[in-house]
Amino acid sequence: MHTMHLASIDLNLLVVFDALLAEGSVTRAAARVGLSQSAMSHALGRLRALVDDPVLVRTPRGMTPTPRAQELIGPVRAALAEIEANVVRRARFEPTTARRAFTLATADYVELVLMPRLVQKLFSDAPHVDLIARSYDEDMFGSMETGKLDLAIGLFPSVPAGFYRQRLLEERFVCVVRKDHPAVRSKLTLKTYASLPHALISPRGEAGGQVDEVLAKQGLSRRVALRIPHFLVAPLIVAQTDLVLTVPARVARVFADMEALRVMKPPVELGGFALDQVWHERQAKDEAHTWLRGLFADIAREC
Repeated sequence: MHTMHLASIDLNLLVVFDALLAEGSVTRAAARVGLSQSAMSHALGRLRALVDDPVLVRTPRGMTPTPRAQELIGPVRAALAEIEANVVRRARFEPTTARRAFTLATADYVELVLMPRLVQKLFSDAPHVDLIARSYDEDMFGSMETGKLDLAIGLFPSVPAGFYRQRLLEERFVCVVRKDHPAVRSKLTLKTYASLPHALISPRGEAGGQVDEVLAKQGLSRRVALRIPHFLVAPLIVAQTDLVLTVPARVARVFADMEALRVMKPPVELGGFALDQVWHERQAKDEAHTWLRGLFADIAREC
């Protein structure tokens, strides 16, 4: 047999081969795969040339496979079954048995608010699924396009073409001070709020933010005595100082249970923000990815 490359082979001949051996008849094999009898006869000729063997020979008992055909039918049917399962039907994603990892771009707010429940669900529903969380970076959308990153969760004013987004939750801001703060009584007034030293969570180190914009409209300003990049550290510092901290309500709820902190209503309307999950269209119909997005959506609703 001549050496040939896979690209030069008509892989439809494998389907023809399977039908011919299953039916033992050119006519019935043709009907099985939807070809005319003459097209099937022509395909049989090309199949014989491909394997350098008659494949089927006429005997008193009808068309009988040759020893070479009998030798090939097992591997051919295994290959066709593999293609059927993984390309045509695609194997179903089963969380209980799946072994894979998902890579997420998140911030510590997401990790604090959603990750504990998510990990609990994984332990119970998908014990062999692992998570890799990493910080946002400039190439985040490019990484989702290439498949290096599965999902991004955060605040996205806009997303590029070819991406989907789903709203997970709406968040509001509250104020946090230590329980025995000398300047804060039962209520936090606007005057006191503006006069206190503030801690500001600024992931990228920028000055100012929503609070400063609202205060400016009131003709007020504040002193930011501490600028820090992480949600997880600031409440621990506030619990031991006279700083006031403005944070998402769900973050305050976690730390109020752990530290000697008071959660208070802001003295002025500060608005809030929305948390979205974002993914590339290449992942839109992937069964495993759809399952993960559904898990995040369920946990966000519970929050």
